[in-house]
Amino acid sequence: MFKQGLFITAELHIKPDVDLDNAISAIHQFCDEMNNEPGCSFALALQDQKEPRKIIFWERYEDHAAFEQHFQADHTQRFIAAGLTDLVQAFESKLLIKEL
Repeated sequence: MFKQGLFITAELHIKPDVDLDNAISAIHQFCDEMNNEPGCSFALALQDQKEPRKIIFWERYEDHAAFEQHFQADHTQRFIAAGLTDLVQAFESKLLIKEL
């Protein structure tokens, strides 16, 4: 089901002055666009149930080059430029086992 690659977990916080519904709509669109990137196997956005402005992204890329290309994509640059969120923390990880 899963194979090795580069797994990204990123915590973002929707800024207090940003309308929550508009931000969530933009995040949905951003995930849809990420899921169409070459080298991106999946991108999921999760919303914290207690803190609705806390968003966790789970992403998998074939390799680090695909992840770097993600930041060059027009949709990524638009999302960053929109200034809806702050990046709290991000982790690059790999599977502990060879494959699932």
